[in-house]
Amino acid sequence: MEKLWYKLQSGLRQYCDENGFNKVILGLSGGLDSALTAVLAADVLGGENVTAIMMKTQYTSDLSLQIARETAELNHLDYHELDIEPLVTAKIKFLTQAFGESVQGLTAENLQARIRGQLLMAWSNQNGGLVLACGNKSEALTGYCTLYGDTCGGLMPIGNVYKTTIFALAKWRNTLGYALPEAVITRAPSAELAAGQKDEDSLPPYAVLDEVLKLLYDDKKSAAEAVAVGFDIALVKKVQNLIVRSAFKRKQMASALDA
Repeated sequence: MEKLWYKLQSGLRQYCDENGFNKVILGLSGGLDSALTAVLAADVLGGENVTAIMMKTQYTSDLSLQIARETAELNHLDYHELDIEPLVTAKIKFLTQAFGESVQGLTAENLQARIRGQLLMAWSNQNGGLVLACGNKSEALTGYCTLYGDTCGGLMPIGNVYKTTIFALAKWRNTLGYALPEAVITRAPSAELAAGQKDEDSLPPYAVLDEVLKLLYDDKKSAAEAVAVGFDIALVKKVQNLIVRSAFKRKQMASALDA
């Protein structure tokens, strides 16, 4: 984990130097990916040069707010909280009129993510700073992300790191000094775009998913070879389909650091 952490640090520092950035901006959701990205950026640039914005809606839990605030305090981030529910409500009302029908499900969920992306880019235009996307490799390969939403940014620092490695990396980073609240490591991952939403409602458990992704994507194994290793054929086919169907998203994502 140490080698990976310092490789990510070096990559972020080099990217910022080459592109003339001395500060960054990100959405701090209360989830592990954004928290780890914020800590990485603070280690490289100093917390005062990391603008972390919690953009809450009706689905944002008290735990997420608590984690975001504690992460910001521990790492001396430039922290802001914005209630974006009025923006979400206004856009849903507008689109309901435009569509001639109610806005529901994925459309309503993705609106929230895209509003957050717009606000981060507006903050960058107004105040300067590189917007960081906080997605990981597991999400990127399966398309579990919103195009022009949480994929918005000039760089995706942990975009080549699988979610299972993210958990291990977070635990390791805390051995250097307590920078990540324990709750952000132990909580069930969720995009919090709908009531009671959890990542594993849409994806296989990350411990399983990542192993299948490594076989199919990194090792270029066939579905039959992945099944021969011992994975269920229905699971392998589902993951394979997710990889193929989300290729168009990956073509438009920000660059990720080497991992």
